[in-house]
Amino acid sequence: MNTPLQMLLVTLAGWMNEQQRVINAYLKEENRVLRELHGKKRLRFTDNQRRRLARKGRALGRSALRDLDCVVTPDTILRWHRELIARKYDGSALRGPGRPPVAAEIRTLTARMASENESWGYTRIVGELSKLGHRVSRSTVRRILKECGIGPAPERLPHMPWSKFLKAHWEAIAAADFFTVEVWTRVGLVRYLVFFVIDLSTRRVEIAGIAPVPNGLWMRQVARNLIDDLTGFLRGKRFLIHDRDPLYTRGFHEILDYARVADVRLPPRSPNLNAYAERFVLSIKSECLDRMVMLGEQHLRRAVGSYVEHYHLERPHQGIGNQPIEGVPKPSAGVVLRHERLGGILSHYYRTAA
Repeated sequence: MNTPLQMLLVTLAGWMNEQQRVINAYLKEENRVLRELHGKKRLRFTDNQRRRLARKGRALGRSALRDLDCVVTPDTILRWHRELIARKYDGSALRGPGRPPVAAEIRTLTARMASENESWGYTRIVGELSKLGHRVSRSTVRRILKECGIGPAPERLPHMPWSKFLKAHWEAIAAADFFTVEVWTRVGLVRYLVFFVIDLSTRRVEIAGIAPVPNGLWMRQVARNLIDDLTGFLRGKRFLIHDRDPLYTRGFHEILDYARVADVRLPPRSPNLNAYAERFVLSIKSECLDRMVMLGEQHLRRAVGSYVEHYHLERPHQGIGNQPIEGVPKPSAGVVLRHERLGGILSHYYRTAA
């Protein structure tokens, strides 16, 4: 009974297979025509087209795709399929930003601490940052210093700059020098020598002596005044730097040695090694002495004394934050007035009490 039905099914299946074969043949020929039209030009597919081809191609398999002679190769279609799977499980869009960057303040402080303290290692800097409320690791400090071009402590320590070395010893160092002033006297124009000492740490200046013809006895007395236990300008100092002027006699050196003040003689023709003393000479001459005609020794002493008082109490100094050496003025809301010295050659401004 089932024989006619079986024959019918076999006939129908054969007809469907033949129909499918014709469809496949047509699709193959269509693909060949498309290739001939485009030649070697690469076809550009949209993402949607790739998804559609990948879904269908995965179901057919590589061997069936080769038989179809597709526009794209079977490996390409299967690669598109793998990319679709990867995109499905891609969670990068849901991921956070990762480890936050180091704050700019921490980077600045780390580089500053390493630059200002040659002996500080990574652990020491970590501890100092912790005191300021910043928690970082040694590796973070190392990375920051490396990015800033700053080496570790053993490499930084041997390279302490001269400026910092001198600042560390400034409180024990003073400098001395002479400058000359032409003075009109009863016997005509006489050259006077002014000997002064400057404290490098505070910039305070002491006029140690003024004389037209200094000699060994005069220099010995000046040295005694400088090392006096009560009023000596060199109390607490351990070094006095000066040039090789022959006026620094043996007697002068002996008195300084008695007070345990070592005098350091600078190399010849090296004014930069006594820069603070040289700067004071430039200041007193350009701001005062070169603008006056000295009429006698007393006039010279009064002018030098007025300038030194102005230098200490009123004149701002760039090296100490544009403040006077002795005392910091406290501006108020009062009227601005001008105070004059030496007939207006020296002046400064201040406010009256409100």
